[in-house]
Amino acid sequence: MPLHSAVALFYAAASLFAIVGAEDPYRFYSWNVTYGDIYPLGVRQTGLLINGQFPGPDIHSVTNDNLIINVYNNLNESFLLSWNGVQQRRNSYEDGVKDQIGSFYYYPSLGFHKAAGGFGGIRILSRPRIPVPFPDPAGDYTVLIGDWYKSNHTVLQAHLDGGKKLPFPDGVLINGRGPGGASFNVEQGKTYRLRISNVGLQNSLNFRIQNHRLTLVEVEGTHTLQTTYSSIDLHLGQSCSVLFTADQPAQDYYIVASTRFTNPVLTTTATLRYSNSAGPVSGPPPGGPTIQIDWSLNQARSIRTNLTASGPRPNPQGSYHYGLINTTRTIRLANSAGQVNGKQRYAVNSVSFVLPDTPLKLADYFKIGGVFRPGSISDNPYGGGIYLDTSVLNADYRAFVEIVFENTENIIQSWHLNGYSFFVVGMDGGQWTAASRNGYNLRDAVARCTTQVYPKSWTAIYVALDNVGIWNLRSEYWARQYLGQQLYLRVYTDSTSLRDEYPIPKNALLCGRAAGRSTRPL
Repeated sequence: MPLHSAVALFYAAASLFAIVGAEDPYRFYSWNVTYGDIYPLGVRQTGLLINGQFPGPDIHSVTNDNLIINVYNNLNESFLLSWNGVQQRRNSYEDGVKDQIGSFYYYPSLGFHKAAGGFGGIRILSRPRIPVPFPDPAGDYTVLIGDWYKSNHTVLQAHLDGGKKLPFPDGVLINGRGPGGASFNVEQGKTYRLRISNVGLQNSLNFRIQNHRLTLVEVEGTHTLQTTYSSIDLHLGQSCSVLFTADQPAQDYYIVASTRFTNPVLTTTATLRYSNSAGPVSGPPPGGPTIQIDWSLNQARSIRTNLTASGPRPNPQGSYHYGLINTTRTIRLANSAGQVNGKQRYAVNSVSFVLPDTPLKLADYFKIGGVFRPGSISDNPYGGGIYLDTSVLNADYRAFVEIVFENTENIIQSWHLNGYSFFVVGMDGGQWTAASRNGYNLRDAVARCTTQVYPKSWTAIYVALDNVGIWNLRSEYWARQYLGQQLYLRVYTDSTSLRDEYPIPKNALLCGRAAGRSTRPL
């Protein structure tokens, strides 16, 4: 659906959109998308700018706000924004939901645009009458970290289109800047909140602040037990909030982000600057974990839901007892890599996804045949060779399913599901079996939308399929996603009730085989 030099109107919100009361405020944004020169690693390259900014502007909002974002596409190609972690309840046609809190980000999701920028932070604050399980911080900062290439995104995309793997990235950025480029100002004795997102393309990152401790308080919309760490791992696509107190002698300190499970290790720094600083940063940047999988796995297992804290509503997060619900289906998804017709491809259960000529949701709504086959990907890996298809997994509305991500490769994997949060009930090394369920956390597993799978390991999630639509389930390892490591989950009901799904918008762009049809059939 091209939007050449057109205006795209997005209804995005802080928990956001949907049908909300008249008392809920509206916030209006106008974004101009252009290309421009950027120098994040000291060499000129073409970046994606929003209102001339790299990264793009933050979205600040409160639960149930209505956000109207006018996006003017000044590129000579299509452009699409995705709101990572923001759930489109009952509305997979376009954004429109309420009842969320937390730290998220947006990014361009077509082609390889993500490698050029166009991303920014999203913060959704709780409504004033909803208690938050920690005092208001003195400041609230967005921290976008990610690996980066010096090559333009078009060069990287051409590399993939030519059937090759991408090389190792050239560096790591913090808020769009290379080593020493970003800074954060604090006052001695005060506590601050950092909303950190890994917006990179390929690598997990470790984040730390010299001589300061980080207290985790929120992960992708879930208030967590307030565990304190010396550093924290963020895998591709993940977001979290940490608190830290400026309780050290007054000077400047290193903020560090470095790659995990890589050789060599890429490291970048920013500066934490005390307002009464007596001097610049001193000594080498603090070291962090490098290739230690057990360290990261143990930290991941320690991240748990705060059962007594409120989420977007007054009732405690622990009032939903997911561990007492029987699962109705187990879906095992295994990632793999290989070649098809002499070119590099990536797959899920041996199926490497190819885009159809018509958006899946339109094809489903208008019952257009030949675009996709429900059930074109199996519930279990079968170990066969990789083949191309438009993979759509059928699922029943209101089912409660177990999904097991199996990673037999030597890379760390990261998976994201649109439209949902899920409970990360277990992860471990080796092969998953039915006996692995004996170790599941059925009480206070964290609910999030993106989870890692360690090398030669598995991760299990529980998800309540309470959101009708066709939802993308993808690898956040962006070259793998681009070359087929994704699928769509079709959550279906034959009900036509507005309680289950909103009707197709009157202004929906009908393209492909849906062109010329009516959005309001008689």
